[in-house]
Amino acid sequence: MKNAIYTTTLLLLSLTAGAQDWPNIKRYEEANKAVKSPAKGEKRVVYMGDSITDFWINNDSTFFKSNNYYDRGISGQTTGQMLLRFREDVINLKPAVVVILAGINDIAENNGPSKLEDVAGNIFSMAELAKANNIKVVISSVLPAAAFPWRPAINPVEKVKTLNEMLLNYAKKNNMVYLDYFTAMADNKRALPLALSKDGVHPNLEGYKMMEPLAKRAIAQALQKK
Repeated sequence: MKNAIYTTTLLLLSLTAGAQDWPNIKRYEEANKAVKSPAKGEKRVVYMGDSITDFWINNDSTFFKSNNYYDRGISGQTTGQMLLRFREDVINLKPAVVVILAGINDIAENNGPSKLEDVAGNIFSMAELAKANNIKVVISSVLPAAAFPWRPAINPVEKVKTLNEMLLNYAKKNNMVYLDYFTAMADNKRALPLALSKDGVHPNLEGYKMMEPLAKRAIAQALQKK
């Protein structure tokens, strides 16, 4: 609890320190206002992430509508930006479960170089904020990627592997669900194959269709955890 309070204090200080909406809190501001308190027995789920989550609802909106899922992905975001908007886009919606999928844009250095320990730490902080607010946590693996079209000089393969190991170990240690997209989707070069993606980073509809049953199974597991 103390760690969560400390993290929340840091978030507030960070928000008041900058004049611009770096975490893009306004993206879902109006949509969040329209969300009502959960009905009795409702098992609301929020997906927090970057473009992979952001594009998911456009590729398969039925998946979200039919399962009472809320998509709160923002394209291009790093884990630090997600952490800053976590209260507005997750906690305040009062979900039963949050599915966190983050880290690939940090590896791509979208906001500059980052240590993997800091990237993982941002994800851990989101998980701890959720836990402090009685929200079950699903920590997703980073999807496979062998190259970035917008950062061709970066080879992400080993960093994706290392970050996923850190996330898996944290989930095990803290009795949280680890959602392993990587193993299901990676080819023998640890890349996202063209059958599942046009650019090797973002899933196409076939890729999302592969992810969906894995996500639903992980959510069910999270709901069963004490």
